[in-house]
Amino acid sequence: QLQLVESGGGSVQAGGSLRLSCAASGGTFTNYGMGWFRQAPGKEREFVASIQWSGQNTFYADSTKGRFGISRDNAKNTVDLEMNSLKPEDTAVYYCAGTRFLSGRTYKPSEYDYWGQGAQVTVSS
Repeated sequence: QLQLVESGGGSVQAGGSLRLSCAASGGTFTNYGMGWFRQAPGKEREFVASIQWSGQNTFYADSTKGRFGISRDNAKNTVDLEMNSLKPEDTAVYYCAGTRFLSGRTYKPSEYDYWGQGAQVTVSS
């Protein structure tokens, strides 16, 4: 069982940056692809970015490509999400998630087995 804990959320003005971090424990971290999802009030949970078990390959939603960067440190069992040029529409609760798809190339919440508790990100205009 993989336990995930996010940190680093907060409030920022449009155009600013935030970095989210997710610490994993309770399992072999390299046995999992990792992803970030977000959910705004009244909306479905949506894919943000994901990363292969080795960190070699990364994948992004069209809405975050070029602005967000996902990375992982397998020595520290962490996965980070660097968010730049933030927009009000990026406001949501952000979730870290682990999948048994080692490639990390999966975008559906149903294909992720483990979830963190979420971190609030608020972007004001």
